[in-house]
Amino acid sequence: MGQNDSVRVLVADKFDAEGIEGLEALGCVVQVDADLGPDTLPAALAASGADVLAVRSTKVPASVIESSDSLKLIIRGGAGFDNIDCDVAGARGVPVCNCPGMNAVAVAELAMGHMLNLDRQITQQTNELVGGHWNKKKYSKALGLKGRSLLVVGMGSIGTELIKMAQAFGMKVSAQSRSLGKDTARALDIKLIPYTREALIEALGQVDVVSVHVACNDDTRDLCGPLFFGAMKDGAYFINTSRGEIVNEQELINAVKTKGIRVGLDVYQDQPSSKDIDWCPELASLPGVSLTHHVGASTDQAQVAVAQEMVRIVEAYKETGTPKHIVNKAQLSESVSDMANA
Repeated sequence: MGQNDSVRVLVADKFDAEGIEGLEALGCVVQVDADLGPDTLPAALAASGADVLAVRSTKVPASVIESSDSLKLIIRGGAGFDNIDCDVAGARGVPVCNCPGMNAVAVAELAMGHMLNLDRQITQQTNELVGGHWNKKKYSKALGLKGRSLLVVGMGSIGTELIKMAQAFGMKVSAQSRSLGKDTARALDIKLIPYTREALIEALGQVDVVSVHVACNDDTRDLCGPLFFGAMKDGAYFINTSRGEIVNEQELINAVKTKGIRVGLDVYQDQPSSKDIDWCPELASLPGVSLTHHVGASTDQAQVAVAQEMVRIVEAYKETGTPKHIVNKAQLSESVSDMANA
């Protein structure tokens, strides 16, 4: 595309005003509808003639992608992209891009908040006091985080930020990651866990807190299952702010009931797709559980950063035809190869 070509952008989620202004400054025609979902997106895409679809948590299944003849680019306002059918997009020649690292501090802050909440039982204390009951004796005992051991599973930008925060609290940190090397581990002053399931299981029995920060794929789906929770220490803390599908929730529930595991979650195995609905997972009824609404990235700072990055992606696409941070390059290559061989 050229600089003077008009690009139509449909934003199917909440989007920071600075991002809308940035897109309009590029000459884009922008339409925002935060209430769109899989059932209503096809009609909205058709009506808008959108070249670009931008989403955060809104799901973009194959049916949505296949419904549009105008769609040329999909942008996910965050790091993960499992809410988008990248295979079908690639087969249709539609790049899918993400915004890596833009919300890392926000998600790490929430993970740290869950850790503090589990240790000091802030939610439970607040609920009792708001309910009119003073019970200081019950809440006068806490382990404290200083000197406790934390295992970070997955060392992308979020895991890296969490390590800095945990070390500021005086915690001893170890980490496991496919990409983490000895030099990086040494520079961060952390213990490196070899990238094997066996090494992970062994490490789980030696730490007080586990925080998971991995992408959801075939290798990590149900990563946290019976072996994982069976290896954790009784009374240890488990935190997940990545994706719900990596946790076998029934096994987690069993671990809470039988081992006293304390749990901090921002994501869930079968969380609602609706933005406002009555929903009460079984975990909510258990003691020592801290739950939030998949809002790890939802700070003003993070949303401005994501919006700015989405503008840069559209700008690169508009000027060169090749956007930044394409996550389905392999599928795109296959579709080009298929067309060439047709």
